[in-house]
Amino acid sequence: MRITFNELRRIKDRLPDGAMHRIAEDLNVSVETVRNYFGGSNYDRGVTVGFHTEQGPDGGIVEIDDETIFDKAMTILEEN
Repeated sequence: MRITFNELRRIKDRLPDGAMHRIAEDLNVSVETVRNYFGGSNYDRGVTVGFHTEQGPDGGIVEIDDETIFDKAMTILEEN
């Protein structure tokens, strides 16, 4: 999946309070891993999750190898 970095951040910003914790709990990953997925960089407490960036317009292009967290975030957005 390819998406711009800024679009990925806009999706994160639209998530309701507590969504990062809900995604982490539902997928049995750390909250920092979920935050890293959406552009964070705390690799001391979280891991990377198949997230590659290239320079380009709108913050650059993000290549996502595993869409599990993205899909969960979209499900939460659809619920609200």
